[in-house]
Amino acid sequence: MERDLGSRKVQRVGRGSYVISLPKEWVQMMKIGRGDEIIFRVQDDGSTILIPRKIFEGHGIKESKLREKWGYVKPEDNPASLARKITSLYVVGADIVHLQFKDKMCLQKHRSTINDLVKNILLGAEIIDESENEITIQILINHLNLPVEMALRRMAILALAANKEVISALKSEEEYFIKNISDLYNDVNRLNLYVIRQLKYYLERGLFKDLGFKSIKEFLGYRIVANDIRNIVNNALHVSNNIALLKKLIKNKTLLLNETLDEELYTQIINFCSLMHQTFEASLRTLFKRDYDEADKILSKMEEYSSIERNITMMILAKKMDPNIALVLGLILDALRRIIEYCRNIAEITLNRTVEEVALSYPRLNYERD
Repeated sequence: MERDLGSRKVQRVGRGSYVISLPKEWVQMMKIGRGDEIIFRVQDDGSTILIPRKIFEGHGIKESKLREKWGYVKPEDNPASLARKITSLYVVGADIVHLQFKDKMCLQKHRSTINDLVKNILLGAEIIDESENEITIQILINHLNLPVEMALRRMAILALAANKEVISALKSEEEYFIKNISDLYNDVNRLNLYVIRQLKYYLERGLFKDLGFKSIKEFLGYRIVANDIRNIVNNALHVSNNIALLKKLIKNKTLLLNETLDEELYTQIINFCSLMHQTFEASLRTLFKRDYDEADKILSKMEEYSSIERNITMMILAKKMDPNIALVLGLILDALRRIIEYCRNIAEITLNRTVEEVALSYPRLNYERD
């Protein structure tokens, strides 16, 4: 039950320390003595919760306590719907998920979906127990073993690899590229769900400093970055499906092409792709290093990159090539154009999270006017 213990004035001690007295009634009630530690937890709205360490460690507020959730599955439940529910429980931070089924037949109906989800989608998840009417899933990966920044870096590497694979597939006669891109898509998706889970973990506990954040507002920026990286591989998968369809039509002689891929145009796209990849990696570095100046330099080049994209588009139109090839090239160019926007997003996020570090909070007294 909430109790009002009044208010206290903040006092400044020394050059940079602030002190506030604790309510005597609360201190006595919690049996706090001299030298005892108090844990501070910042909430989403900026308010703070004070927890005596002995209470935190002794009465079930431990951070190591596993969060268990139960789900009840009926025979008429859709497997895809169940997969979405398990995924949502994973994202919101459940450590153990107990799935209880009405009977053995119901479990068998959903087993393959659950196995595929655990194996291919949920990073760190394992089925640790199974009976005739229950499956138990536990998330075993520790957030300390794979920090958020490392996961985002890995996502970016995989997503850009998928984008590069798409362009290489234009000239390659091999057909395994679609599987490679699909595997990269699954890996990025797994890491994306993991990043969301971890960001929520730190957000709930107000542990923004553990991520190198200056304030709780920076969580949203990282969430946007993770989504942009996932979109890169989504676009790559979309384009690869179109390339695979085009190759299939050509192989079956359903579609006859009168020309091969223009070498000059292909070289221009390869160079533009390399430039976009370098810029995206640079934008991520500015984010992690909190580099305002470098982020600003990236933003100043956005119009130049857009101009390159427009010039390549004009080349495609001027070549008057087969419309099927032109369509695929247009999709690839659109995917690269989107990377420009993602670079812009990340650079702007960097500016927003660091501008207060480079801007003065007070006027310069000796500022000389021209």
